[in-house]
Amino acid sequence: MSNQCSQAMESGPLLSLIASPGGDGGSCVFTGGLDGSIKRFDVATSTVSVVGRHSPETIHDHEKVACSCLSPVSFSSSESTLNTPVLASAGWDSFFYLWDIRAGNASSQNKPMARIKLPDKAFSMDVDPSSSSSSSGCRLVISTAKRRTCIIDVRKASSVVVAEDGNQEYMAEMVLERESSLKYQTRVSRFFPNGSGIAVGSIEGRVAIEFLDELNVSSNGKKKYAFKCHRVGDIVYPVNAIAFHPKYGTFATGGCDGTVVTWDGLNKKKIYTLPKFPTSIAALAFNHDGSELAIASSYTFEEGEKDHPRDEIYIRSMLDSECKPKGMK
Repeated sequence: MSNQCSQAMESGPLLSLIASPGGDGGSCVFTGGLDGSIKRFDVATSTVSVVGRHSPETIHDHEKVACSCLSPVSFSSSESTLNTPVLASAGWDSFFYLWDIRAGNASSQNKPMARIKLPDKAFSMDVDPSSSSSSSGCRLVISTAKRRTCIIDVRKASSVVVAEDGNQEYMAEMVLERESSLKYQTRVSRFFPNGSGIAVGSIEGRVAIEFLDELNVSSNGKKKYAFKCHRVGDIVYPVNAIAFHPKYGTFATGGCDGTVVTWDGLNKKKIYTLPKFPTSIAALAFNHDGSELAIASSYTFEEGEKDHPRDEIYIRSMLDSECKPKGMK
């Protein structure tokens, strides 16, 4: 038996969605809409509330204000002054925000805790999963237009400034901004499970493995490189999704060719190609132990308007042989 519920968020198309990052029992879902809104849906009560916005209440057709990225943020370091449940957002308005998402927190309702100007509109964001480490537990990577990659350290959100409206805001720090090693637009960026580097996918059917030498993060002697993927003959398909296996550190990629492929990125090896899906792969996510992979099969309009298969989500059991590095005991 399964329980289902649905809710119209009235935000236009939803570009981002995450489960509750903590503090309310995991009973809430947060969404980012094309209208720039960030909303909370309480599953238990079926109520919707506004957390904040990447735009004014009234917008014009020419404005690009969408909330395109959401990530939960964990503050495990004693250096941080931000110890409440926090949601990070980034959008087409070229801003990064931190939001206090405690229910009933009227003092900060619709007011961000922190704000950073990005080099351009955001396409992808990920939080460093190595949150148990005080040196890297609160880093985020954001990929923007014009092939920029930004690393934001929210542990350093301790200097208080006064906003134009007289309210105090915390300013997180952008500790690194650089150009992607790939030549074309970035679609997705994801941290390694240990936080030592990032995997970057682009519209050119390539994935780059990059490290964070500028931040003195050890790469264990590994050098950055890129490889081709999601290509059929001379046709090149965008890489839309990357998901790291939580146990083995390998990763899966999903592309507009409708395939999912697993890789051993550190050893530069392809592991396995899953049977082809009906249409483009829009998103991927492993469960907590890597035994299952959620796969969103959804046409991403890379060929414009046309008839296409319906949107579907698959949950696939993953064998060790499909995820484990070859030669690993």
